[in-house]
Amino acid sequence: MIFASPIFLFLFLPLFLAAYYATPRAWKSATILLGSSIFYAWWRADFLVLLYGIIFWNWLVAVGIEKWRQRPAALWLLRAGIAGDLLTLGYFKYWNFGVNSFFAIFMKAGSHPTGVFDKVILPIGISFFVFHGISYIVDVWRKDTPATRNLFNFAAFITLFPHLIAGPVLRYKDLAGQFNNRKHSPEIFSEGAYRFMQGFIKKVLIADTVAPLSDAAFALASPTLADAWLGCAAYTVQLYFDFAGYSEMAVGLALMMGFRFIENFNMPYISQSITEFWRRWHISLSTWLRDYLYIPLGGNRKGPVRTYVNLTLTMLLGGLWHGANWTFILWGGWHGALLAVERLLRLPAEAASIFGRICRTALTLLAAMLGWVLFRAPNIAEAGAFYKAMAGANGLDMSADLAWQVKDISLLALAAGAIVIVIQPWFARYRTPVRLSGESVAMKTAVPLWLQLSTAALFLVAVTRLLAMSYSPFLYFQF
Repeated sequence: MIFASPIFLFLFLPLFLAAYYATPRAWKSATILLGSSIFYAWWRADFLVLLYGIIFWNWLVAVGIEKWRQRPAALWLLRAGIAGDLLTLGYFKYWNFGVNSFFAIFMKAGSHPTGVFDKVILPIGISFFVFHGISYIVDVWRKDTPATRNLFNFAAFITLFPHLIAGPVLRYKDLAGQFNNRKHSPEIFSEGAYRFMQGFIKKVLIADTVAPLSDAAFALASPTLADAWLGCAAYTVQLYFDFAGYSEMAVGLALMMGFRFIENFNMPYISQSITEFWRRWHISLSTWLRDYLYIPLGGNRKGPVRTYVNLTLTMLLGGLWHGANWTFILWGGWHGALLAVERLLRLPAEAASIFGRICRTALTLLAAMLGWVLFRAPNIAEAGAFYKAMAGANGLDMSADLAWQVKDISLLALAAGAIVIVIQPWFARYRTPVRLSGESVAMKTAVPLWLQLSTAALFLVAVTRLLAMSYSPFLYFQF
């Protein structure tokens, strides 16, 4: 089940909210667990066993760590907990990739290995709920949060359907207090509804409308320079509004239940460096990688060379987290190398002049767009061919193969996406930060009536368009 679907909008969500608000406070976590389990089982009920196993494993490990904190067993429990999580993720997400790569090496050497290996089905959302489990047991080990004895609360945290499938990547310590004491009010509910509608509009009216243009360009056998750059621009807009739209819907749904999530995007395409880009893009993942991978590797505490290695390695692993494909690894390496170069050059956070800021923003966006080619291409060979097309290897003008597929509505959505990206900073005035824990910050949104009414009108247009569309899942569901 996905947020942008009639079954979710007109059946699941109203029934769940009715049951949730009818449930006494002491049993709301049980209602969340039941409702979120139904939400997940809509895809495949058998993988609920895996989800529950991850929940119970991490809950048990955390309780053991706290119980035996003063003994060596606590450290071994932590290691076993992380190993269990990573082995589970590794098997389901990377088994097919490993087998295929193994066979490919032998075939290039002229050998033809034999063997039958069943394809492993990737459970939807596994990358996210495994990371939730790892961060929880590490935080308990670090004494950043106590181990909860309330299994229902922890299970509700992991399965909480707004973030279960595609994030944000949350930490239990950010929501622990909210499970025990959260506010429900018409004002908070309406704020959540507004955020949900905003995200829904971004997904349906922009991302889904631009998608055919992106798909058509990347499907061409020999795209021209115009084809390639138009396709790259379309995918740049599609990916952002798809994932930012999902994240905004998740924040809105959580608010409708009384929870306040951290923000996952903060206008990343106006960044003046790749370093700033990663402070604004997929914020929950970038901070997770920093706190649970980059800093444990040594961060910037072991000299400049080790810092550059740690940056690159973190981004390589971050790329691999996104998918079992060499293209994702190269994408992570591209961003890791850029982060290392920026640190080496010691660039100021912001250019001094307006012209300088425009140039740096344009160069950063260009670097991100070049990276998105690897992110979108199915393999390295096709990514290389697309880069050649972007350099003009197949001609300059738009090809007839693409021209007939370019629809006015797709171009309009592409232009609308570009305009929204440019004017987004103006809307930042309506948001105020809310501290959750440590560095974790959520945003409180209060907008004027005219903006609420405009959003509601666009939401109705988006719902109408959704009903006329074919199935369109979120891009990050595959990760």
